[in-house]
This record gives sequence, C-alpha cells and structure tokens, in this order.
Amino acid sequence: MSTAAPTRTLRAGTVLADLLPSSRTRDIALVVGGAALTGLAAQLSVPVPGSPVPVSGQTFAALLVGTALGARRGFLALALYAVAGMAGVPWFAQATSGYGMPSFGYILGMLLAATVVGALARRGADRSVLRTAGAMALGSAIIYAVGVPYLALATGMTLGQAVAAGLTPFLIGDALKAALAMGALPGAWKLLGNKG
Repeated sequence: MSTAAPTRTLRAGTVLADLLPSSRTRDIALVVGGAALTGLAAQLSVPVPGSPVPVSGQTFAALLVGTALGARRGFLALALYAVAGMAGVPWFAQATSGYGMPSFGYILGMLLAATVVGALARRGADRSVLRTAGAMALGSAIIYAVGVPYLALATGMTLGQAVAAGLTPFLIGDALKAALAMGALPGAWKLLGNKG
C-alpha cells in the first residue's frame, strides 16, 4: 500500500497562477500584484556610467510576472505598470515616472516580452531549466529589440552607440537573472505543481 500523496493532474496550458483557486478577484489581485512587484523591483537600481539606462530588477520582474501569470494577465500587469508610471506613479527605475525618458522603450519592450513569455509558459516553457532559459533569453531579446532603438531615437545616438550604452553593459546581469529564473520557475513547479 502506497502512502504517497496523490499528485494533481494539470491540464495543458496551465501557468503557476492557475494553481490558485479561480476567481475574478484572484485575477485582479494577480494583475495588481504583478504591477506592484515590477515597480518594487525597479527600485533595485544601479546607474551605469555613460548610459541613461540603469541596471534594475524590473526586467527580471517583468519576465517573471509574464511567465507566472500567463500572457493575458502578464500583459495586463505590465500595462498597468506602464500606464500608472506614465500617469505619475514614481515606480519606474530610480523612482522616476513619465514617458519622456530615454529608457521608456524598455518598459514598452517589457510589456511585449511579458506577453510572449506568458504564452510560452502556457506551452510549458517554465517547466524545465533549458526551456526556461530559452524563454528568458527570448524575453530579454524582445525588451532590447524595443528599448535600444527607442533609446537611439530619444537621445540622438546612433544605433551602435545605443547598443553600447543600452545593451552591452547589461548582458552579464541578464545572464544572472536568467539563471535565477532557471532555478526558481521549474523549482516552483516541482514544489507546487504536484500538490493536490
């Protein structure tokens, strides 16, 4: 006779947030919480010499929010983060707000990236180390694909200068953030995904 607890069979397309009891209140709380987490993580910020873009925790939070909440709720959480910040809530990196700053393109990129990694998570991209690494790399690439050209336009830099100021200094930090996600997300599935 086995004494092991029964495991929960999860339907395809489940993300971590779906393990919580379903309700409209849950979804609202997850969206607001995802925006707040991103705003708090953005305050973990360090200026980069020669760049108007600081190293911050907001990119990691945005990718984590998208992956954990799924595409729709991830999009809504980052949209709330962006709109509230544009309206004056000082929760962008270094307690800034508005849309006139050179780094605003990264926030737009985070909105798109959270949606894409959320869609990938619904296909199981957050369940193994390698798939999580791929999802985080794609999400980071999306953020840069929007943020770097925006930086160039907003500052008058050439694209090469924008890459040097707004991408190259961040690659090591992004690798560390991806490593954190590679452990955290599959670990969360092992811890929570099989509980009844």
